[in-house]
Amino acid sequence: MTIRTRFAPSPTGYLHVGGARTALFSWLYARKHGGQFILRIEDTDLERSTQESVNAILEGMAWLGLDYDEGPFYQTQRFDRYKEIIAQLLEQGDAYYCYCSKEELDALREQQRANKEKPRYNGKCRHAPAVKAGVLPVIRFKNPIEGSVVVDDAIKGNVEFQNSELDDLIIARPDGTPTYNLTVVVDDLDMGLTHVIRGDDHLNNSPRQINIFKALGADVPVFAHLPMILGDDGARLSKRHGAVSVMSYRDDGFLPEALLNYLVRLGWSHGDQEIFSIDEMIALFDITDVNKSASAFNSDKLLWLNQHYIKTSSAEHIAHHLSWHMGKLGIDPANGPSLSEVVELQQERAKTLVEMANNSQFFYREVTEYDEKAARKNLTPASAEILEDMYQRLSSLPEWQAEAIHSHIKKCSVAREIGMGKVAQPIRVAITGNTMSPPLDVTLELLGSERTLAAIRSATIWINDQK
Repeated sequence: MTIRTRFAPSPTGYLHVGGARTALFSWLYARKHGGQFILRIEDTDLERSTQESVNAILEGMAWLGLDYDEGPFYQTQRFDRYKEIIAQLLEQGDAYYCYCSKEELDALREQQRANKEKPRYNGKCRHAPAVKAGVLPVIRFKNPIEGSVVVDDAIKGNVEFQNSELDDLIIARPDGTPTYNLTVVVDDLDMGLTHVIRGDDHLNNSPRQINIFKALGADVPVFAHLPMILGDDGARLSKRHGAVSVMSYRDDGFLPEALLNYLVRLGWSHGDQEIFSIDEMIALFDITDVNKSASAFNSDKLLWLNQHYIKTSSAEHIAHHLSWHMGKLGIDPANGPSLSEVVELQQERAKTLVEMANNSQFFYREVTEYDEKAARKNLTPASAEILEDMYQRLSSLPEWQAEAIHSHIKKCSVAREIGMGKVAQPIRVAITGNTMSPPLDVTLELLGSERTLAAIRSATIWINDQK
């Protein structure tokens, strides 16, 4: 049997982290078993579905590197197929027209609540629907009354539902459009899904869908319902916890592999291992090893992972992602040193790519203002003399190399009988605008003689203008 899994988001918003984890687990399971991973867009909610949301989902999947073998398939392009199945169910006697009005149904639920009963449809039209002129009926699935449905869940184990607790759900609206529980079964059947991995908020839909599968004489796929993700405070993850959109993490400077590594550990583990490459995830992941309990999102842990990947990934890989952030700052990385060389200097110093991009601006644009605190301490009249001295020393360098630059900083400190920091910090503020940079000698080498000398000259003039 070829394993076939799917990710089936509704395009009513962005790709959130819960959806991304579902997609990841489905993708990993298919990849581990040499199967296929399918992307399906469940866009039958015509009022809320938007192309913007579809684009956001596709963008998020692409950024995470979760490639799909088939799709994206759109449910709105399959309405004819759903009508065929609805007609089949009607012909088999497994579905019926219901003419009950909204007012009748509201009154029924109100009475059931008053009687402390579970609100559900009472099957009034199940056997002899009272046709009402001018009323467009819905179509309901005739759910079995006797017995039970057992969801053999790969994560939760066997979960039993009594058929008597399941009402006759609507499978087609008055305008003929199909509902979720019908379309998802038809799609999973037609697409040959062997495993349905999704959030446990869908667990209560599973017995209804299993009964539809059985009515169609189809094999039921293996279900695996993932426990929810909680926020740092233990409440269900939501917008108030911060960035829950996948692309928000991109915008905040996270690497996709850091987010994937974090998501795979939300509910799954392999011993005490924390760091997983994509290949390791594929080799080690198994859906039956997923925890049954909810997982708590820990922003600090994600930040730690991101810092790890920034430190250990190749400079070229980091530069590929950093380039986007430089562009957001209005910087063209082609107008300056190699971005990979900049990354090599900054990798040990940044937790996010946003931080790295902000700290690397000086390599690509002249400093036009200085941090007030840094300038007050390091750009003083005494510093002006040091900067002038270093300007003369560096101007005479035959070759602009870190070793020679370091030597002249040291010579200046010895000649003036001051610490090297007293020489280095004014230069650092001159070239960066603040007191932070990688080691000064290699930074100046990469910045180049022309840019360095111009920055030192500008800082000296600025100091003199403050007098």
